[in-house]
Amino acid sequence: MILFVADSHYGKNPGSKIHECLQSTYEIRFAEDDWSVFTDENLAHAELLILNMIGDTCGIPHPNTRAEKAVKAYVESGKPLLLLHGSSSAFWQWDWWRKIVGFRWVRGNDPDGQIPSTHPTRPYKVTVSKTNHPLAKQLKDLDLPADEIYINLEQTCPAFTLMETHTDEGTFPQCHESIAPSGSKILTFIPGHDTCVTQHPEVITTIKTLIDYLRA
Repeated sequence: MILFVADSHYGKNPGSKIHECLQSTYEIRFAEDDWSVFTDENLAHAELLILNMIGDTCGIPHPNTRAEKAVKAYVESGKPLLLLHGSSSAFWQWDWWRKIVGFRWVRGNDPDGQIPSTHPTRPYKVTVSKTNHPLAKQLKDLDLPADEIYINLEQTCPAFTLMETHTDEGTFPQCHESIAPSGSKILTFIPGHDTCVTQHPEVITTIKTLIDYLRA
């Protein structure tokens, strides 16, 4: 079973839109704006945890200490995670979480005092990076309509960049993998705020490729 947890993300509901495109292919338990699903029992039964959320946004409090205990146990068990859009900041208030996600979205009230990340909005292209990571051979370049482009993230640990975008501001990772100390694989795929991107056929194909890699 895949546990997929998302926020409503300012009325765009990106997790819900992606779930609509995945539910016929995978056995998924989906929850939106409901952090009560982060329990020891639910995460013990999950083979993969997918997140599409940023803690303490949309008027919803950051997940609590009970959720932290369950999520930390999941990561320490070595099971994989797929972080969509801004989910590198799903649990940004937890020190240990910020250290394992590779490149993280930095909020304005960052506890480490880092300069906030930014997201210009325009059409953009995401290209497969020049890397010897085996997953890169399964990925394809994406031409995407106007949407948020997450840039100026903070790198917090070693990570393989798998896909990137080249903008006027520079070159920025859009898909990457980090490995937690437990051996847990953490894949992040950033594109996808507006429905024109979250339900873009090639984006859904890419997400399925990432899911299959993590479940293999």
